Amino acid sequence: MVEWGNGMESRKKRKLIEGMAFGVIRLSTVIICLALAIMLGFILVNGYKAINWTFLTEPPMDAMTKGGIFPAIVGTFYLTLGAITIAFPLGVASAIYLSEYAREGKMVRLIRIGINNLAGVPSVVFGLFGLGLFVVFLGFGSSILSGSLTLGFLILPVIIGASEEALKAVPQTYREASLALGGTRWQTIYRVVLPAALPGILTGSILGIGRAAGETAPIMFTAAAFYTTKLPSSVFDEVMALPYHIYVLATAGTHIDETRHLQYGTALVLIAFVLGINLVAIIIRTRIRRKQTY
Repeated sequence: MVEWGNGMESRKKRKLIEGMAFGVIRLSTVIICLALAIMLGFILVNGYKAINWTFLTEPPMDAMTKGGIFPAIVGTFYLTLGAITIAFPLGVASAIYLSEYAREGKMVRLIRIGINNLAGVPSVVFGLFGLGLFVVFLGFGSSILSGSLTLGFLILPVIIGASEEALKAVPQTYREASLALGGTRWQTIYRVVLPAALPGILTGSILGIGRAAGETAPIMFTAAAFYTTKLPSSVFDEVMALPYHIYVLATAGTHIDETRHLQYGTALVLIAFVLGINLVAIIIRTRIRRKQTY
């Protein structure tokens, strides 16, 4: 009877601890969602008045106190597209090598440590790296190409890490079955492993896209123009960009108070831009998962 009573008390204690742990988790989730809602609501309330057709389709005018942000929208799109075009194939190829070909050892451990450290490097350091290598040493100048390369290297560790984890999550039996049917190692990776890991790889790419679109420091040194009304005609042209435009309006403009609604309006457009790109990527990922399921 004593042992039975102790068992009951132990179970009650475990349930109490479990309930407290889940309560903390739920509270944390609510706090995060509430903070996000407050932030988005604040930007929406202060910026929705600036959103109109002129704001979205015209260049800035009158010392950037009037007009729109169309060149900045186009510039942000080009930089984000360039970054993901550079980082995605390099990141996936690196993940394939680390997951499928590299032998575990000191060198591979050092490579993974380096990748993890790069993921935590401040973005301004990448900006200085891009300035020194792409803008000055390689002579690309302040341009879309320099900015895209810098942003590509910035998000590369995120894509490598997510892609490697996605490849490792593919069951080993998939590889064994393909090899048993006569497939080569590359055929197994290309036709079996990669399709199965693609949803996870796209998840890492979504994170990378969001970071590339919202960074200011890297493009400040490598690609962004303070003001221009012209749309880029080549990869060697400077561009305006939404994150840098917000920074300029909020800190370096001549009429900061007068452009307050434009600052929040630009931030609202940037958030919508990032969410839109992420939504497209999520839809693609969901369709791939459905095809794999059926």
